Amino acid sequence: MSRVCDLTGKKAMTGNNVSFSLNRTKRKFDVNLVKKRFYIPEEDRWITLKISTRALKDINRKGISAALKEAKDKGFIK
Repeated sequence: MSRVCDLTGKKAMTGNNVSFSLNRTKRKFDVNLVKKRFYIPEEDRWITLKISTRALKDINRKGISAALKEAKDKGFIK
């Protein structure tokens, strides 16, 4: 499975390692993903999502229902 956030669509980005002598080599910045279960009271069921820690912070602020609705509007969830 790819390392992409289910709610925000965040994925790995590329950059450079820069040494003391300013030599540059390619590297990858991975997303900080966690696998988390959420209970949705409106649907009376549990769902498991692979989300970034930034998305987890948004869920704590907005609530799971609002975050899922926003992700559906943006097209990350069907």
